[in-house]
Amino acid sequence: QVQLVESGGGLVQPGGSLRISCAASGIVFGGYAMGWYRGPSDNHLEPISGIIPSGSTVYADSVKNRFTISRDNAKNILYLQMDSLKPEDTGVYYCNRYFSGNVHFPWGRGTQVTVSS
Repeated sequence: QVQLVESGGGLVQPGGSLRISCAASGIVFGGYAMGWYRGPSDNHLEPISGIIPSGSTVYADSVKNRFTISRDNAKNILYLQMDSLKPEDTGVYYCNRYFSGNVHFPWGRGTQVTVSS
């Protein structure tokens, strides 16, 4: 049974930093391109960053040069380091397969990130 559990969200001031994590189970994590999505809910998600098994990465223009995605295939964990946060980064962040079209694992609950003074 595939399970994705996001954690690490919270309230941060504009310009601050936060690192969120996604723990995966039930899959051979290192065999999949994974990534982060954000939205007001899991019904309307914006893809923001992806990483393939070998480590190459992509970023949406809205987060480029501010966010850094990484993965630990031995621990089955996906990370997103978020720096220079802006109020428009506020949302629920989810992890899932990336570069997979509409094929995804069951969505986790996400982790709420709120950027506000």
